[in-house]
Amino acid sequence: MTRFALTVVRHGETRFNKEKIIQGQGVDEPLSETGFKQAAAAGIFLNNVKFTHVFSSDLTRTRQKYGVAEGRALSELRAMAKAAGEECPVFTPPGGETLDQVKMRGKDFFDILCQLILQEAGENEQFSRGAPSNCLETSLAEIFPLGKNCPSESNSDSSAPGLVASVLVVSHGAYMKSLFNYFLTDLKCSLPTSLNKSEFMSVSPNTGISLFIINFEKGQEGKPTVQCVCMYLQDHLSGMTETC
Repeated sequence: MTRFALTVVRHGETRFNKEKIIQGQGVDEPLSETGFKQAAAAGIFLNNVKFTHVFSSDLTRTRQKYGVAEGRALSELRAMAKAAGEECPVFTPPGGETLDQVKMRGKDFFDILCQLILQEAGENEQFSRGAPSNCLETSLAEIFPLGKNCPSESNSDSSAPGLVASVLVVSHGAYMKSLFNYFLTDLKCSLPTSLNKSEFMSVSPNTGISLFIINFEKGQEGKPTVQCVCMYLQDHLSGMTETC
């Protein structure tokens, strides 16, 4: 079995988040004062986690594309959807991406990520049981409920192979929701007992932290199994006076 951890974090609050204005690839809005505090708190929270790979959106606040609705209030998007006789969650503004297109971008990224990790694992024999990869899981276990929510094969016991990688992704709410939808509907992601599907498919709060364990069985072709350890963790924001 080849296993790696995937930690996904949403960017900190922006002024547009607070004012419920749509922002995507066409709007590079910086973090608000609260957003900077959230990002700093998330950084401190994750400071001792050992990551082998880090991926981030190329926008200042961490690529979504909303077409003509970009930079407008959420109420305007809802009005557009109503005028078109559609519901807002599935409505595509002129020039914007459909939900399926966003989901496909998430799937493509995840497929490339899996290929990269599997290739590197095959090239690096030091990533074996008892090798330094065990420290990756140990650093995660210090702040995430690995033992509580992962099946036995994902626990840090001697019978389980160590993680070959620990990946950090910093992204955006809508993109994350589409990626997680792919995990749930296509890859049949297993959820912690404390988490239901509606909570899983909600939009992450700013700097919400989610952790997944990705498993590839030996000789397995195609899709991996995905286990959700936790969703939208916000422990790092407990000391803040204002959060999103």
